[in-house]
Amino acid sequence: MTGFVPSKIFLTQGVGQHKEKLASFEMALRQAGIAPYNLVKISSIFPPHCELIPREEGLKFLKPGQIIFLVMSENATDEPQRVLSASVGLAIPNNPVHYGYLSEHHSFGQSKEEAGQYAEDLAAYMLATTLGKNFDLNEIWNEDKSLYQISENIMVKTDNITQNAVGKKDVWTTAFAAAICLP
Repeated sequence: MTGFVPSKIFLTQGVGQHKEKLASFEMALRQAGIAPYNLVKISSIFPPHCELIPREEGLKFLKPGQIIFLVMSENATDEPQRVLSASVGLAIPNNPVHYGYLSEHHSFGQSKEEAGQYAEDLAAYMLATTLGKNFDLNEIWNEDKSLYQISENIMVKTDNITQNAVGKKDVWTTAFAAAICLP
């Protein structure tokens, strides 16, 4: 039996609020556009030759009840005024024959920008260490090109999808972000 290797990935996010934690998660999935599907959480490889596509395009490939594989981050709170984030970071090499990385990050107290940058850095670090070295991200960041230069031949663009939210009194708040894998 051969395994499923995604040829397309799209990013989505959502936030939900409800007095029940599970319903809050459902509301976040609805806002993300993926509530009518069966979700299977996977780890974090961005496959070689995979294309990152817009959410609207990706949703067209899905049918209610379908099993979809995703890299996801979720975070929830029932504390008023608590800031929460869910983020998925991407590190995609310039050469499509190389695989990339996706990272999941969830936090409290970070801004959307801080959580997103952390997720991007984490994905780049995980990809860089596959070369057998423990890289300092500051040393491989190429400011002129706005990318990580892992080696002479491998340059990596990063991106993220991040959902921030603020908890409210007497309800659960869920932040959700995901990378959805398609055939």
